[in-house]
Amino acid sequence: MQRIKTFRTVTRAVAAACFLMVQVVICIGTVYWAVAATLRMEGTPAMVLGVVFAVPSAYFLMVVCRMAYEAETDPANQ
Repeated sequence: MQRIKTFRTVTRAVAAACFLMVQVVICIGTVYWAVAATLRMEGTPAMVLGVVFAVPSAYFLMVVCRMAYEAETDPANQ
């Protein structure tokens, strides 16, 4: 079966992806803040920790976007 790609389904996929990305960024940001505050990191060590958190977060956000697109354009969900 072929995916349904209309303006409506793509808009829904973008909306679902944005919602999930905001939730993920809030959760990851909270964990980053808790770890940095617990270890009393400032300056360069905090930036390094931010990069350590950012790399897997970017991958996770790509996965979330792909899952939202696949779910919204699946013919079984229409």
